[in-house]
Amino acid sequence: MNTRQWLETLVAFDTTSRNSNLELITTVRDSLEKQGISSWLAHNKEQTKANLFATLPATAGPDAGSTEGGIVLSGHTDVVPVDGQKWDTDPFKLTEKEGSLYGRGTCDMKGFIATSLALVPEFLAMPRVKPIHLAFSYDEEIGCIGAPVMLEEIVKRGIKVDGCVVGEPTSMNVVVAHKGINVFACKVHGKSAHSSLTPQGCNAIEHAARLICAIRDFADGYKANGPYDQFFDVPFSTMTTNQIRGGIAVNTIPELCEFTYEFRNLPGMSVADIQARIDKYIAEVLLPKMRSEFPDARVEIDNFAGSPALEAVEQAAITELVRALTGDRETRKVAYGTEAGLFQQIGIPTIVCGPGDIGNAHKPNEFVTLSQMERCEQFLRKLGKSLQPA
Repeated sequence: MNTRQWLETLVAFDTTSRNSNLELITTVRDSLEKQGISSWLAHNKEQTKANLFATLPATAGPDAGSTEGGIVLSGHTDVVPVDGQKWDTDPFKLTEKEGSLYGRGTCDMKGFIATSLALVPEFLAMPRVKPIHLAFSYDEEIGCIGAPVMLEEIVKRGIKVDGCVVGEPTSMNVVVAHKGINVFACKVHGKSAHSSLTPQGCNAIEHAARLICAIRDFADGYKANGPYDQFFDVPFSTMTTNQIRGGIAVNTIPELCEFTYEFRNLPGMSVADIQARIDKYIAEVLLPKMRSEFPDARVEIDNFAGSPALEAVEQAAITELVRALTGDRETRKVAYGTEAGLFQQIGIPTIVCGPGDIGNAHKPNEFVTLSQMERCEQFLRKLGKSLQPA
């Protein structure tokens, strides 16, 4: 299939993160198998989702057939929900209008995956001295949950690669750094009571509110005092509380309040140090107040999702190669997270470069332009040719 046909196929699978991605993954696996390419899957614990890793071995030179080294083309297969969004077209049916392709995931990031798959026959026909690897993950959109399962297997299998391109939408520009994302679930446990007997209870919502305000105060401090990196669109680390739930009735003191918060740290900032400020506030300020009302009050925190920051090395071969192939020499750093930091964490030099504008991601009427898809094709074709004998 060509790129357009692959994208139409991929968009038709509703791989919203709450759903399984296995139908998409098996379709890709079967297509690769028909072309003589073996792949392996790394599943979640429930066996309802899977990552796929495939290798196109070297085809030329003394190391023909080798799977060592080479470049990984990485993308996530899940998409965000369309619930409550007003679409002008069916979000799971690829629609072309005025030079753009509409559908959920076209931009983020099935466009890159489609292009990679469409070029497989060309890659196989090229006299390459290095392999090309395909790495497609699940559950990136809900905290980069799937990729670590695949990367653990890569390490276990002793797979060595030279570099990785994560094809998140960057308008085919080179992104050399992004912030880390760290997502926490917090449960504040108090004591219930009739609201007319307030002193007999310990109001979990009110004490959770104190913690939420403290997190906001820490965030304001990073905004006011840094550290800063002016290459980022948001040049400081951020912290936000994004969900909250608590209480059972208007006349009952709530014994439980749950909320989630996240922080997005600049590369080089210690995640542990940021969280330690929150832990210290809980231990020294919040819990003493709560336990003066209810001795068994407690606060539970679970770091349930996240991905490390990326700070690519300009002198790394993959950075120099992608800059040369795209002609892009600007320094770009972004506030959103990707799986690139995870690849870098296991020793694989990684950059981010893919088709589409991140501003179109997650929105109704998500789209990628035909010109961006063409640029991606040209880039990946050049990347393949860069692996040919000198």
